[in-house]
Amino acid sequence: MLDTLTFLLEKLFLLAHIKLSSLLPPLGGRARAEQPLARRPERDECPPAQPGGPPPPKFQRGDLLEVPRTLFTHFGIYLGDNRVAHLIPDILPSLTADSRHIQETVTNTRLVLGVLCKRATVRVDSVEDFAYGAGILLNAMDRAVLRSALPGEEVARRAERLVGAVSYSLLWNNCEHFVTYCRYGAAQSLQTDQFCEWLKSLIRDRRTVVLSALLGLLSMSCLGISPSTTVPALLVPFTLWMVS
Repeated sequence: MLDTLTFLLEKLFLLAHIKLSSLLPPLGGRARAEQPLARRPERDECPPAQPGGPPPPKFQRGDLLEVPRTLFTHFGIYLGDNRVAHLIPDILPSLTADSRHIQETVTNTRLVLGVLCKRATVRVDSVEDFAYGAGILLNAMDRAVLRSALPGEEVARRAERLVGAVSYSLLWNNCEHFVTYCRYGAAQSLQTDQFCEWLKSLIRDRRTVVLSALLGLLSMSCLGISPSTTVPALLVPFTLWMVS
């Protein structure tokens, strides 16, 4: 049972980090002006880090590294000497102070429990462990964020000061917030901004009201008429209608 729950939550975690840019309609002029982050342009990709080998020589202390995964993107700050600081959900730092165990590779179970308990750690790993065989995008966000990047040494020092256990939130305090705070001085997440815009457009779409009403009627026909089915069937469409 625990294995099944862990598997389902792992998939939920991955979907929560999905790149929403391909699913969202273009923002209007006013919305664009209000966004702290602009649309990401095309970017150069560094080759995958080779296990046991040195990082590409172009990596400098304070660089922002991005590793695109299948469904999400992971971010980190290069500290020099083949080390990367990055924020990752992890329950273990809340359970033990044994640094040897904490520094071991974060398993899926540790990661999922960290998401559920809203606990994470800013840890330092090698470039190879951070990239996990994927290509690395170097300072790509510099062309998307309106703020100028801080000096590399200041960026790295900010990251080093945050190493250790921290709170975590899928939307409000994730690895993207960590790197933007370190490099630009303000924590932001383009993926969170896009998700909020998509959610607002979904709520404003009156077809959502019709769909929620139909689902309410379906639930009452399948489960019977009772307070547990009737109240949501009426309240949800009414709320969506009022805010649309």
